[in-house]
Amino acid sequence: MITEPRIKSYLSEHYGNDTYRTLDGYLANGGFAGLRRALTLEPAEIVQMVKDSGLRGRGGAGFPAGLKWSFMPASAERTKVLVANGDESEPGSFKDRLIMERGPFQIIEGIAIAARATGSTKAYLYIRGEYAHPARVMEQAIEQAYAAGWLGQGIGRKKGFDLDLYVHRGAGAYICGEETGL
Repeated sequence: MITEPRIKSYLSEHYGNDTYRTLDGYLANGGFAGLRRALTLEPAEIVQMVKDSGLRGRGGAGFPAGLKWSFMPASAERTKVLVANGDESEPGSFKDRLIMERGPFQIIEGIAIAARATGSTKAYLYIRGEYAHPARVMEQAIEQAYAAGWLGQGIGRKKGFDLDLYVHRGAGAYICGEETGL
């Protein structure tokens, strides 16, 4: 008998545990450890680590995340803004909806790490208009993250790293989630 090796799913390993959707449950399972680590590093170090990891976007192109983050100028005269795309317009795909509903704090932590790496102080999570429930879940998680100091002024007690995160609902058209359309 031939058996297939078991592949561990790190992204969704806790999704069957309803407490993981709460801030306390997320923290109890190691949540925000990545952000804590990122707060000890310089932005360029974070970008290089992500490049070295081979992390790719979850969209159709699978674009290297670290390379995309490196496109943000190191210094800028204007406020830097990060946009996370939760539009999920690929036919038959429910990856974004699942992570928003089952792991909202993973998204918040990832956005905060990306913001730290790029020097962004504002971030928008773009969610397709049809995703009313995931949008509510994310909005509630964002409120909790602000209250616990994981968003807002001095994130993680790191003076000088501030991040405001907003949910923006889409208009229901494919082009709304396209990179230049965002």
